[in-house]
Amino acid sequence: MTQPPVLISLRHFCLTSLKAFAALLFAGVLTAAAADEPQNLQIYVLLGQSNMAGRGQLEKTREPLHPKILMLTREERWEPASEPLHFDKSIAGAGLGASFALRMAAAEPQALIGLVPCAVGGTPLSRWQKGEDLYEQAMKRIRTAQKAGVVRGVLWHQGENDALDVQKAESYGRRLAKMVGDLRQDIGNSELPFVAGTLGDFLSDDASGNPYHWRTVNAQLQLLPGLTAGTAIVDAGGLQPKSDGVHFDTPSLRTLGERYAAAMLKLQQAKVENSR
Repeated sequence: MTQPPVLISLRHFCLTSLKAFAALLFAGVLTAAAADEPQNLQIYVLLGQSNMAGRGQLEKTREPLHPKILMLTREERWEPASEPLHFDKSIAGAGLGASFALRMAAAEPQALIGLVPCAVGGTPLSRWQKGEDLYEQAMKRIRTAQKAGVVRGVLWHQGENDALDVQKAESYGRRLAKMVGDLRQDIGNSELPFVAGTLGDFLSDDASGNPYHWRTVNAQLQLLPGLTAGTAIVDAGGLQPKSDGVHFDTPSLRTLGERYAAAMLKLQQAKVENSR
């Protein structure tokens, strides 16, 4: 039996409306999913051992640092940055990355900053060389981060481990320069700014009286800008340790992070001026 024209029109209207609603719903889901993924991040990579990972005491944890500062978690998800930034060990605490990021956010209020924590306490430079485990783990995290933005710089604090061996200490600058070159090639930016910090001048010989070659490592670090352009060294002189005599205390880490930011901004400005 032929249906009345009114029923046909009503059915057509309902089907059309249902399809339109479904399309809108699907689009909304996609938009919501896309909103979870940040875009156009200015990314900074944090590499090294425990003084980069941070062992400073924290009064409060998991409070967002700033509305425009994100961090890549252990699970490689972006979330609001909060301390501890690192997850290498259960004792991870305040680090230099927080004050660095806050200074960078103040310098560029419109920027959305992404931190990629990769440091692991107690590790030698050899494990951060291309092809070794920590280098490759860091590159995996960096490649994930690059989907959300551009790497603007690398922060490095390491050397206490290498200071235990005179041969490693004396070859530190050359080996670090090689790592910088490999990182730049793999990240895809031959002029990527790289900032490293000297070891604390509070270090001393170990408990057994064996010589600790931290001064040699610091001297080698100072050679880096002459070995490869676009690098800077931050002086940790005058900063204070925790009671363990090895790790910077929290106020010193805050100061050190600000020094890193000042050096990074100077390198970035020089890069802009050189491109004109």
